[in-house]
Amino acid sequence: MAVQVEIWTDINCPFCYLGKRRFEEALAGFAHRDAVEVVHRSFELDPTLDRGHSDAVVPHIAAKYGISEAQAAANERGIGAQAEAVGLTYRTEGRDFGNSFDMHRLLHFALAQGRQEALLDALYEANFADARPLFGDSERLVEVAVSAGFEESDVRAVLADPDAYADAVRADEAEAARLGARGVPFFVFDRTYGVSGAQPPEVFAQALERAWRDHAPVLESLGDGEVCGPDGCALPEPR
Repeated sequence: MAVQVEIWTDINCPFCYLGKRRFEEALAGFAHRDAVEVVHRSFELDPTLDRGHSDAVVPHIAAKYGISEAQAAANERGIGAQAEAVGLTYRTEGRDFGNSFDMHRLLHFALAQGRQEALLDALYEANFADARPLFGDSERLVEVAVSAGFEESDVRAVLADPDAYADAVRADEAEAARLGARGVPFFVFDRTYGVSGAQPPEVFAQALERAWRDHAPVLESLGDGEVCGPDGCALPEPR
């Protein structure tokens, strides 16, 4: 018996990076953590970007939200402070963003091998902690996947075939839309409870407890009577 937690994310998303760590903190303190199955699902923040696209994050944020680059840079520093508070490295300057479709295809390849978590962590570290650009360079993507323990030839084979795992990515995105996800991270517990955003660990802990309670409900007693157990049977009251 297991509780399934599905997490829709995008490598571009800093709050997905934070949310994963906060969820992990909640999961570590959950009494039934060994019975929780975590699956990461695909969500592209901007699926219209061309493959190979790479650009600087701060000017992009400024243009997208109609704020100054100074304000965008301050926002990045604020996220960096939140990351530091949970023990994550977050570069507040020099990061890039781009099309993440091939990354999601590789994450489905890793899921099929039972090692999705390792690749996701490597991609997050490459994007948010490493000084080198991540997007728009397939060789960089190969390097990251190999560093996570995957065979180079297998990674190159997936990237060389644009159809490999593409349907799985699109199915995840269609399911996110069906479930009403408007942004990421988006957490779904046993297809019953949804949590949107990089919430505090306490919120994830409550969701885990509720999902577990519903998954393995406690019986409500409607009356007690005489029973037999390992030590014998209860003696009837003398009349």
